[in-house]
Amino acid sequence: MVVSENTLKWIMRLYPPLLFQRIWVRGFDKGFRGVRVKIIKSIFNKNYNGSIFGGTIFAAADPFYPVLFDRVLNNGDRKLRIWSKSSKIDFLKPAVSSVSFSIILTDTDIELAIQTLNTNGKYEHCFLIEIFDNNNEVCASLMNEVYIRDLNFKPTAVL
Repeated sequence: MVVSENTLKWIMRLYPPLLFQRIWVRGFDKGFRGVRVKIIKSIFNKNYNGSIFGGTIFAAADPFYPVLFDRVLNNGDRKLRIWSKSSKIDFLKPAVSSVSFSIILTDTDIELAIQTLNTNGKYEHCFLIEIFDNNNEVCASLMNEVYIRDLNFKPTAVL
């Protein structure tokens, strides 16, 4: 499905699992090379300590690398399966204010994924996401392992 950066921003803003947790997509960069996300602290995502639930922070960071790779790599030539294979999150301090993060796909990230898919038919890589509070302090650090498989990949026979 072909959608613009602005259309996908609004689709994800209104997607109930994100909307009800107050996960707000601020915007996608041109060509889907990045995304900016904010978690707005509210009664819907605040725990008994007055900080944002860890699950909300985890849910906010989980989908965006696969979404970016999907938008960048799915150009009609390949049939790809893209998902978060695993994630590990470290909560460094309570998120007592709204928090935000940004993700950028570099040309190197994209070239490595394409080269690996052309060679092996699958790509797995871990990416760091740091989540910042309103004081620009890191509240959580998440490692997200992205898995991409080219469903049309045919290994070449070695003679």
